[in-house]
Amino acid sequence: MKDIYKNPILYYILVPALVALWPLLVWAVYLPGARESLQKDMEQCVKAKQIMTQILELDPERLKISGTSTASVEFDYAKSVVEIVNSCKIPSTSYKFNSRPPRVKDRQKTQSAVVVLDNVDITKFAEFLSRIQLRWANLQCEKVKLTKKEDLPDAWKINLDFKYYY
Repeated sequence: MKDIYKNPILYYILVPALVALWPLLVWAVYLPGARESLQKDMEQCVKAKQIMTQILELDPERLKISGTSTASVEFDYAKSVVEIVNSCKIPSTSYKFNSRPPRVKDRQKTQSAVVVLDNVDITKFAEFLSRIQLRWANLQCEKVKLTKKEDLPDAWKINLDFKYYY
């Protein structure tokens, strides 16, 4: 078996034959597979475009939130909470917030805040939370405490602890 490596036929005939078969293998096997993969990717792009247009037709306010003019704005809890609360149609008497000054810990600058939504239904709370986190990607909701109001069927007091990472 070790003598086969010493045989020059292996190096002069068999290796060049294998090298010559490589382009045929690429042409016959890999190229059609790449075409099929490209076709599938193109079909997924068309489907994704249709889904995105449906989302924008159902919720056109998303374009206002993701505008390019707001991308360079510095984060501020006061402005952010008021903006999102107003877009969710939560009355000004139903929320309050308290933000703390920014802190630097382990070379990471953070700022914390507590937002209290009082007498709010679950759908408005979910809309508020999803919109504020959609608008500010570095904002994390660390704690949520829901307390149901006894007299009303869908009224909650919600305490939210946020932390923004700069």
